[in-house]
Amino acid sequence: MILERNSLLLKEIAEFLNDYLAIEKYFQEEQGGVYLPSIRPIKRLGLALEPWTELQEWVDAENLDAVFLHRPWKLQPGQLTPDIGVISYHLAFDERLTLSFNPELAKILGMSCVFVLGEKKNRPIGMIGDIPTQSFAELCDRISQIFGGYEQIRGVDKPEEVRKIAVVGAMTDELVREATNRGATAYITGQLRKGADFALQETKMNAIAVGHYRSEAWGLRALAKVLYERWSSLEIVYAL
Repeated sequence: MILERNSLLLKEIAEFLNDYLAIEKYFQEEQGGVYLPSIRPIKRLGLALEPWTELQEWVDAENLDAVFLHRPWKLQPGQLTPDIGVISYHLAFDERLTLSFNPELAKILGMSCVFVLGEKKNRPIGMIGDIPTQSFAELCDRISQIFGGYEQIRGVDKPEEVRKIAVVGAMTDELVREATNRGATAYITGQLRKGADFALQETKMNAIAVGHYRSEAWGLRALAKVLYERWSSLEIVYAL
């Protein structure tokens, strides 16, 4: 195969994402990167959360040169033609582009004075920050607009106006209490957890569970934006 001058290759996208997602913070088996190598020049990249039976048909229909998969493990040997490369990031994607310490999401939510809330293996798993004063109902509406809905909410009987929120990729008794002690009155996460029920009741913390799929889908769209800002000529298609 003769490569065009200035052709974009899979390894270049992986190198960029390695830096952007700071994979050096993870154990080698958690880092991600090139999952199936290819030297095919990339003009059209497909983004998907995981493979499905008709993945090759989608690749053909969209005329894709490579694919990003968040969870690649169900990809079958030979499911894609040999020239279609695959890159994959799982944990780093979750911790950088979904409900964690996520600067892009903080901007969309209008957060300021953003600080880390919660850590796992010395990596931040959440953030806390100020937002423009609003009711909990208004915050729920904004979350619904951003993520295309939410899974569950838990509000106090007489909710105060919300001025500070926590966005965390986990929910525990300790994290809810820390968020409360640091001034948050609303806690946004993927799923409400039974282990935090008592803390939610005792602290009178409002909570919104976005849902696992919605948070990942938002992350995939955010990834598309990041890649386009790096390579304006790269055509990106995603399957949700």
